[in-house]
Amino acid sequence: VQLQASGGGLVQPGGSLTLSCTSSGYSLDYQAVAWFRQPPGKKREGVVAISSFGTATPYTESVKGRFTISRDKSRNTVALQMNNLKPEDTAVYLCATLRYFNIGHPPAVDDGRYWGQGTLVTVSS
Repeated sequence: VQLQASGGGLVQPGGSLTLSCTSSGYSLDYQAVAWFRQPPGKKREGVVAISSFGTATPYTESVKGRFTISRDKSRNTVALQMNNLKPEDTAVYLCATLRYFNIGHPPAVDDGRYWGQGTLVTVSS
């Protein structure tokens, strides 16, 4: 099973991007899906996850109020809308299905099951 993350690129501070996560031949409908990110030289961290019912976990503190996760079952896609981007948001963003969905906190890296290859987001002027 392979997920594909797309939509990354170079954006100026204050700009917006929408990332998409999908899978060919594998339905995400009944899976909890999470977005993670790994800044250059740093550890991977969980950003947010969404259940199969569309319920989201809390967002990691640094993106609260700026990022929004959603899912479109008709397109087998989970999106991450990112607004008011900051240089510190620069990272490789990855999506993954989750073994466990915990509504109480952002997703844990260890709970990721099937991963995508990641898409690079660079926020710079």
